[in-house]
This record gives sequence, C-alpha cells and structure tokens, in this order.
Amino acid sequence: MSTFRMKSSTLRILAQTMLLLFWSAVAGWASEPKSSSPNGTNIFAPASTPAKSIADLSVFVLVTTGIIFVVVFVLLVYSVVKFRGRAKDAGREPAQVYGSTQIELAWTIIPILIVVVLFLATARVIHAIQDAPEPAGAVDVTVIGHQYWWEFRYPKLGIVTANELHIPVSEPGHPTPTFLQLLSADTDHSFWVPELAGKTDLIPNHPNRMWMDPQRTGVFLGQCAQYCGIQHAKMLLRISVDAPEDFAAWVRSQQKPAIEDAGVLDGRRVFERNACMNCHRVDGTSADGRFGPDLTHLMSRATIAAGAADNTHDNLRLWIQNPRAIKPGSLMPAMQLSDPDLDAVVNYLETLN
Repeated sequence: MSTFRMKSSTLRILAQTMLLLFWSAVAGWASEPKSSSPNGTNIFAPASTPAKSIADLSVFVLVTTGIIFVVVFVLLVYSVVKFRGRAKDAGREPAQVYGSTQIELAWTIIPILIVVVLFLATARVIHAIQDAPEPAGAVDVTVIGHQYWWEFRYPKLGIVTANELHIPVSEPGHPTPTFLQLLSADTDHSFWVPELAGKTDLIPNHPNRMWMDPQRTGVFLGQCAQYCGIQHAKMLLRISVDAPEDFAAWVRSQQKPAIEDAGVLDGRRVFERNACMNCHRVDGTSADGRFGPDLTHLMSRATIAAGAADNTHDNLRLWIQNPRAIKPGSLMPAMQLSDPDLDAVVNYLETLN
C-alpha cells in the first residue's frame, strides 16, 4: 500500500510540474515584446494584425492539444497504476468488458467536436486575412521573387528596390496597411516575415497577395520559406517599418536619380563597358538590365546579396570579384576585372546613395 501511495504521489507531482511548465511556456509565447529586434523571427511576438491573428490561433491550438495530451497522459498513467499486475492475480484473467455505449459515444463525439472547433477557428482567421479589403490609403508593393533575391516595386510611387522593403508604421489613429502582390520570375518562392504576417507562396503565373499593418517601428527579418534552389537559405528579407516622416523621406530619396559624381567617371565607364549593365539598372544611365537588382540607390541598403553580407567596402569588392565566396551557387557571374577596374567600379557603386 505504501508503495502505491508513493507512486501516486510521484505521478501527481509529475503531472503538476508538466502543467506548470506548459502554462508558463504559453504565457511567455503569448506576451508581446517591448521592442523589436532585427534578429527576431518569433511567430509568438506579433507586430501586425495578420501575425497576431495567426499567433492567437497557434496558442489556441497549442492549448487545446496540450489539454488533450494531459488528459490522455493522466488516463494512461491511471490505467497503468490501477490495473497493473499483482502477485495475487497471477494466472487469473481480468474482468472482460464487451462494449460500452457511453465510452463509444464519448470517443466519437468529443473528437468530432474538437475538430469542428479547430476547423471553424482556422477558417475564421483565414477569411479575415485573405479577404480583407484594401483601403484607399494603403501602400501598394509588387514583390517579385528571383533566384536568389527579392525585387520590390512601388507602382504608385515609381520606386524600384531590392531585398530591403520599407513600409510605414500603421498607427491606430492613422492606419496605413501595406498590400503586397506576390509574383515569381522563375520558380516557387515563399514570402515569410514571422512577426508581420504568415507564409504566402510566390508561384509562376499565379499572382498571390498578402497584407500587413505593423504597429511598431523597427527592422523585421524574414526568409524565403520555399526551397527554390541551392541558395534558398541565403534568400533573406529585411523589412524596415518606418515612422511616417521617415518613410516619406525615404520615398523622396528613392525617387531621385542616381548621383552624378565626376570623381568616379572611370568606374561608371567600367560598369557600362562590362556585362554589369546587362543585368543591373542604374537610373539616369545607359544601364537598364532586369536580371539583377536595381542599383540606383545601392548604398541606402544595409546588406548585399539578399542579406548574405553587410554592405561594406570589402564585402562589395569581394561580391563583384567572386560572388561564390559569399553566396555559393549564386547566379551572379564573377566579373574577373583587373584590380584597378575593380576598385574603380566599387568606388562608383559607393556613390549610389
């Protein structure tokens, strides 16, 4: 008898500990952070309405399935302890139960109700996100996925940029959501910024859409979430959520043509004389390529190679000289320029603010 009580007490403590850890984890995941970190990709730290809806649904599903797990675990442990074999029962067959209407109804109706509730909750969130109307003041962005970088076009603003998306914060008194049209230039991609919205695929010849209304400023990180080739893992995203005045200043700077600097004319000539101009565009020059990122305001970006490296002098030089040293499998060719020409091109690109 004492052994049985000891086992029951141990099991009770174990069950209480599991419940305490479970609810502590849920509370931690559901809480919102005070500020945004550029390293954060936590779906339980939503900063936008779609992301919050998904996080709330995830917590609801987690709690529901957690309760099911605890109930099943407790019943299993109870059955093991209650009906364990005893020395005095050796050779005796246990009592046989031939059907129970109550038990059969319970294990049929309860799972059906649980599935229906989860289905309705999921359908409600999907409808609210996918069928949300676009208000008149929304920012429109066309996102085009390439191997292995992102192209961003603002059709109403006349801006084309790459890899780093700027959008305004959506303040409660002045909501400014951003609606994205998602296209693919080659193969399947998936646009995913966990703290701002869910995953949405970019499929060739099948436009998709999504939206976000970030409620705090900061830099949010994302990732292509669909395997699209050998450099899929380095097809990163940076979304800068700016205050209204900062976003307006960024728009004005991006709408300006490329800066003309007489001190780097040699670098511009090298850029236009080689294959660079066939792939890249620089507004105000003869370079009008469409295969690579628009470089008109290259130095306004914090990173190069779709977030694979910081936008520094040394990294930019290495990226032009040998792209595969930063991004193996990159489709950008090594230009094989002489050192003087390479330095001249880098100096020219560093004037493109």
